[in-house]
Amino acid sequence: MYFLSGWPKRLLCPLESMEQPLHIQADPQKTFFTVLFPSQLSIWYSRPSVLIVSYKEPSKSTSQFGPYKGAEWRPNSTMIAVSTVNGYILFFDLLSAREKYIYEPVYPKGSSHVKGTLHYKEEQCVPSLNLHMKKVLDLQASISSLQCMVEDLLVATADGFLHLIHWDGMTNGRKVINLCTVPFSVDLQSSRAGSFLGFEDVHIRDMEYCATLNGFAVVFNDGRIGFITSISSRFTAEQLYGVCSQDVVDGTCVAVNNKYRLMAFGCANGSVQVYTMDITTGVMQFSHKLELTPKQYPDIWNKTGPVKLIKWSPDGCAVMVTWEFGGMSLWSVFGAQLICTLGGDFVYRSDGTKKDPLKITSMSWGSEGYHLWVIDGNFSQNTKCKRDAKNEAHQFSILQFQFIKSVLTVNPCMSNQEQVLLQGEDRLYLNCGDAKRVQSPRNTSLHSEHKPARGRSPFSDGGLDSRGLSTLLGHRHWHVVQIHSTYLESNWPIRFSAIDKLGQNVAVVGKFGFAHYSLLTEKWKLFGNIVQEQNMMVTGGLAWWNDFIVLACYNLNDHQEELRTYLQTSNLDNTFAYITKVQAATLLLSVFRDIVILFRADCSICLYSIERRPDGLNPTASVQVLQEVSMSRYIPHPFLVVSVTLTSVRTETSISLKMPQQACEAESIMLNLAGQLIMLQRDRSGLQIREKDNNPNQRKFLPFCAPVVLAQSVENVWTTCRLEKQKHHLLEALWLSCGGAGMKVWLPLFPRDHRKPHSFLSRRIMLPFHINIYPLAVLFEDALFLGAVNDTVLYDCLYTQTSTREHLEVLFPFCIVERTSQIYLHHILRQLLVRNLGEQALLLAHSCATLPYFPHVLELMLHEVLEEEATSREPIPDPLLPTVAKFITEFPLFLQTVVHCARKTEYALWNYLFAAVGNPKDLFEECLMAQDLDTAASYLIILQNMEAPTVSRQHATLLFNTALEREKWDLCRHLIRFLKAIGSRELETPPATPTLQEPSLSGGFEFFRHRSISLSQSAENLHSKFNLQKTLSMISGPSGKRWITDCDCAENMYIDMMLWRHARHLLEEIKLKDLGCFAAQLSFELIGWLRKERTRAACVEDFVIALKKLHEDFLWPFPVIPASSINSPFKTGMYRTGTFLNVEMDTGVPNIPRSHSWLGTISSSQREIDTISFYGPPMQDAVLSPLLNKDDECSIGSATDLTETSSMVDGDWTMVDENSSSLSLTQSELEHLSLELACKGPRKSQVQLQYLLHIFMEAGCLDWCIIIGFILRESSVINQIFSIMQSSDIDGEICQNIKTGLHAIDKWASTDCPGYKPFLNIIKPQIQKLSEITEERVQPEAFQPVNPPNVTEQASPGVEESMTLSSHCTNPQSDAANSSVIRHEEDKSTTEEKDSFQEGSYDCTVS
Repeated sequence: MYFLSGWPKRLLCPLESMEQPLHIQADPQKTFFTVLFPSQLSIWYSRPSVLIVSYKEPSKSTSQFGPYKGAEWRPNSTMIAVSTVNGYILFFDLLSAREKYIYEPVYPKGSSHVKGTLHYKEEQCVPSLNLHMKKVLDLQASISSLQCMVEDLLVATADGFLHLIHWDGMTNGRKVINLCTVPFSVDLQSSRAGSFLGFEDVHIRDMEYCATLNGFAVVFNDGRIGFITSISSRFTAEQLYGVCSQDVVDGTCVAVNNKYRLMAFGCANGSVQVYTMDITTGVMQFSHKLELTPKQYPDIWNKTGPVKLIKWSPDGCAVMVTWEFGGMSLWSVFGAQLICTLGGDFVYRSDGTKKDPLKITSMSWGSEGYHLWVIDGNFSQNTKCKRDAKNEAHQFSILQFQFIKSVLTVNPCMSNQEQVLLQGEDRLYLNCGDAKRVQSPRNTSLHSEHKPARGRSPFSDGGLDSRGLSTLLGHRHWHVVQIHSTYLESNWPIRFSAIDKLGQNVAVVGKFGFAHYSLLTEKWKLFGNIVQEQNMMVTGGLAWWNDFIVLACYNLNDHQEELRTYLQTSNLDNTFAYITKVQAATLLLSVFRDIVILFRADCSICLYSIERRPDGLNPTASVQVLQEVSMSRYIPHPFLVVSVTLTSVRTETSISLKMPQQACEAESIMLNLAGQLIMLQRDRSGLQIREKDNNPNQRKFLPFCAPVVLAQSVENVWTTCRLEKQKHHLLEALWLSCGGAGMKVWLPLFPRDHRKPHSFLSRRIMLPFHINIYPLAVLFEDALFLGAVNDTVLYDCLYTQTSTREHLEVLFPFCIVERTSQIYLHHILRQLLVRNLGEQALLLAHSCATLPYFPHVLELMLHEVLEEEATSREPIPDPLLPTVAKFITEFPLFLQTVVHCARKTEYALWNYLFAAVGNPKDLFEECLMAQDLDTAASYLIILQNMEAPTVSRQHATLLFNTALEREKWDLCRHLIRFLKAIGSRELETPPATPTLQEPSLSGGFEFFRHRSISLSQSAENLHSKFNLQKTLSMISGPSGKRWITDCDCAENMYIDMMLWRHARHLLEEIKLKDLGCFAAQLSFELIGWLRKERTRAACVEDFVIALKKLHEDFLWPFPVIPASSINSPFKTGMYRTGTFLNVEMDTGVPNIPRSHSWLGTISSSQREIDTISFYGPPMQDAVLSPLLNKDDECSIGSATDLTETSSMVDGDWTMVDENSSSLSLTQSELEHLSLELACKGPRKSQVQLQYLLHIFMEAGCLDWCIIIGFILRESSVINQIFSIMQSSDIDGEICQNIKTGLHAIDKWASTDCPGYKPFLNIIKPQIQKLSEITEERVQPEAFQPVNPPNVTEQASPGVEESMTLSSHCTNPQSDAANSSVIRHEEDKSTTEEKDSFQEGSYDCTVS
């Protein structure tokens, strides 16, 4: 509602007096304010805050009158009455010096500001005033209070008298009333009977006049409070009577709110009691209390002292309270606290030390509530002895606080908008985001034909979407619009502002005229004719209707009340406006669909129809009278009407209506009468013959029923005219803000499945609930409240504590306003369940189940009910928790909601929770059945704390096995730690709830980054691995050491067995890719386990099936025979195939000679792993070949991939061989090369297969190495394996199995995959040798490995010319031609690889 902004300002005083100010008060028009010193009276201008004139009492008069005490302005601001300590009243005349000004604005040369405009002097110049004493009146008693009436001044004295003094005829018009003669009682009837107080020494301590109640709220010196009024308009002793309240006996001060007819009485205990008058019985009725609670302010709530001052804001929407011991607090009209300076940064410095609270001795509101002037009592005491003559003219203890406020305080018609709009004295704060982006179509579904083209969303489809939510809640920053300085200078202050439904245009109203701003063009539009602007004064506010501005104003030139409409796109001129004369002054204005509703000063409501008329380039909106409703019987004073709006709300719902289209019509008038919400509904009890008339406007003349009071203490009302079948609960509801009482919603009740409702059920229900923010807007479909809150920032560290006086930056924090929001859906669901309306709650919840925060709604409801009932000290006869638990089971998020609530709740409340929702073991099993493993892991934490360790281990094992099957690696890692913690009791607290993060396919081999692989080992090092014993001691490396260390732990062995079982399952299912991911993610020692299983699970039973399965898993295409393979230039040796393929495999990395052995394969892939990582697509950008930039999951499938990149063929591919001076590829050669590339799989799969090849080679699983070698078509790998088998004492069963598998592959290739035949022909000699070895070798009973001799092959003389052959070679002809040069190349490549890895490309060491 009201929010502090920035730092307060300290006024500079040019007076040379040593006195400190004691009283400050603004005049009724808020143009001037007076500052009272003990012997001096000064008049200040409000904007800018400068001194105009000062009067100093002579020393002789001062001794006679005594020091000044209080002051009061005359309503027309021409006189000031000053009371003194000795009982005198001094009347001062304030006369204006004609055509004299003491301050004028100075503009630079060439400025567009015009000084010759109408009212220029009055608006922009500070006038010169004369102040002189006119009359002195001696009342011969100490004056306790001064109060101004319309033409009278009421003075209360300490001798128990009331003096009624006329401002003009002071002597003849003087009247004296003795309080002892005024009858007082608790109600009107008793006071007329004539009961008296009976105390002669009772007098009035403080009083204030309430015009709308026609009486005075008074506080007596003994602490009692009361209200004095007159039977007639004349205030005489015979006509006065009083009503007192017996509940308050420690009253200190009073302030009245004329708009809401409230009387706020400050008490000595620090609270403020707010009362209103019951007109029918004449009783002072308690409304609400303003007090600090120990929950919010535990250190200060009862140490504030008595209430010092109470001041209502000019619009009556907020009240400021100060205390004797310091501090101030701002509250809304019905008790919602907005600001308090007794906590946080207002009290504590940044270093933690405590500051003295602000002690305010006097305060007064400025114009429109933008300023609050206060007198700082601490400043007066601290600087009294520190001042010198030089600083005398600059030190002043008057502070000016700046406020920004909600537009709802002055223009309540904005309550049907979903934007939050705050207005300051020179700027606007909007939460609508960037209007240049997408606009929400849900606000424009009505009258879309009237929208300008630029206002439509380029992405909208005409339906409802969630764009509005993302824009209105997208960030916490405000969109600040600076009001045009030209308009502001001559029309300050800003009185009204409004924003359209799209949030693209805003309009502001100052003293005269108006201006509007477009957020799309970021430009203001002002009246071109300044005379038209100055002749119009807006009285009833303004609103937007599509792209038109609708406002009610008073024409100063014609002295006529008018209703005007202006088009936003046209020039701001009366020529393009539609003007309708109005009979009486308009106080409030609102727009509903195509109807404008006015509330006028004669207490009548007038309805107008508004229609767009295309008149050339500048269309207009014509306005016609529809209906007038007189409310004079129900409204005692027109000023009491806070808001009036037309709605479609009615007691019947849209489903129960005979004609459902009536639900979107103007069915009722909602009128806020001083906090009472009154509803006037159309009377449809008749035959409604007019409904069938041809003229559709006839039905709008239906009369209204008698008014019905819906609620009390209402500050704001929100409703909408939109309709949506899915969320009709929220859209047809009426939302009420009731201050300290929270929120209320008048919710419609719908029968399920459109059945006939029960006769005993009400059609609507009023549900109250509390929220933590002050609501400023309602997002109806999104179930959210939008608001704003004050926040503070300390800057006291910028100043030292040794300065002569503390800066305001040290005394006060910097105040900022932040946007905030809150969900309200769970409050409504809970209130429905409390009232046994579960069916309605289900309907409402299902309609909102698509909201992104709906799971949070259920969790909030469950948590709040659990906290209240489980911590209650008294037994609850009808607990709500079982009902809430049953309600949540209706939604698929039941399991997540319960466990999230439990994890955020204290352990002591878990038993109470699960007694209502069910056994956590059963809920855990439901999660497993639903495959919701993350939620099951959360329940595991619950079970760990509530059950025995054996139960937790049992459920953790079930979850662990399921997580292994589902490849939830993160969850598996958490569960491993969890199981170890259960067994060893090492962890005192349960692990955090695991979060699911799916690793990428390439990330499955992350384990090899942490493993070290020695690339310098030769083939004979591998042969020795077969001499190791098949025991667990074969495991080595850092990970292996950890396993050996933990082998004694039964819990670790239990975990290892589960891991071994899963690895065996993957290997039996031939899921090598999953096996690699499993080993990498869980740091599983795959090599050691494979060594133990190479004759069991790691033995390949069917080579053909395994080969097909690997092709499928790794997306590796089957080889094909090229059509031109017979005459291929590659076959003739014209080009070195290894060079081409090496470039294809190693594109983007330095051209380093490769080894022809499988070790070279691994070394090349290791080196590439750092330069072209396979861990994710973002790392593929460094690859130069366009073929390798494709998605890793898609293989290179067509020969057109290469031919489409002509620049690649013409450029880079011709420079592959550095020894060749020039190369030119024919069409057949390109086709052959494309075909070779088409037989390659994704690069990521190739690297993964090479890793697996290394793993199986390390483990001695030669059959798997054969299969991977076939897929990669690496003849060097096959040769290496055969070499090992010849030189090592390999188990005969293994050799026989490999022989059988190769023959099966050969047979399968002959029939189903002839693309493998060339490769089989290459290795055919080795297969024959294998057959001979197998026949000669005797099958041993047990595997007894021996150290094999080194295998050495003689290199051919021409080996230097064949060094470009790579181990990545896949061309069969090339493999056959270079099979004899493997060993010579290996030694050289090993040396080069050592040098390469010393440069930091990869860290490898084999365990």
